[in-house]
Amino acid sequence: MDFYLAAPHPCNYLPGRMAGTLYADPYQPVSTALYSRLIDHGFRRSGEYLYRPHCQGCEACVPVRIPVAEFQPKRYQLRTWQRNQDLAVRAVAGHYREDHFHLYQRYLASRHPGGGMDGSVPEQYQSFLLCAGLDIQLYEFRSGDQLVAVAVTDRLEQGLSAVYTFYDPDQPARSLGRYSILWQIHEAQRLGLPWLYLGYWIKECRKMCYKDEYRPLEAYRHGHWSLMVAPGILPATTLAHPCTSEKNGRSDDIIK
Repeated sequence: MDFYLAAPHPCNYLPGRMAGTLYADPYQPVSTALYSRLIDHGFRRSGEYLYRPHCQGCEACVPVRIPVAEFQPKRYQLRTWQRNQDLAVRAVAGHYREDHFHLYQRYLASRHPGGGMDGSVPEQYQSFLLCAGLDIQLYEFRSGDQLVAVAVTDRLEQGLSAVYTFYDPDQPARSLGRYSILWQIHEAQRLGLPWLYLGYWIKECRKMCYKDEYRPLEAYRHGHWSLMVAPGILPATTLAHPCTSEKNGRSDDIIK
């Protein structure tokens, strides 16, 4: 399989830095089998594109996952869990729904104003979150008839991947973002799947550093998954950095 390195571009997470992105062949159809393989090498999905950061001189974006069988909730997480037991959750197939999109718009306008996504239209929403080749579950969280949150989740061979959660910005006391992760941990346990993938943890980015509140947590660095020993402390490793050839577009830690 071929991989393509995009031209450097301004980083979306760390101001003043330039980022690079390695893409899996966009002409290769995305499937559960393919993504299940690539996610274990640090890739994520945006719409129908599979990618991972590949930045010169920077390794701030660290893929993380929760081994759900060993998860130990903290007291404040248990309080969040109990606070939301009145919500009903159901899974619906990964297709566009008007009420989901309206909630998404409200969430972006409140939580990420001026971030470039708050003017989203249905086509942008679908190209960001949906993918025809995957088993996507849209977990609806409802209080009675009111939709209060949607967790977009990919079901893979070895786990669930938390793609994106958006929720009612007028209900901050519920901590719906945290509750959605706790619920997905519980769902992975129920399904007998070993991991919940959370995407990239970025210590220096407020929007991305929250992920290390879930313990235990595994981090992918230099071609290897290992436990983070404490919040904000990455595992030590002496493994060589995976080599990616820009000339032939192949990533040596993935393609043998």
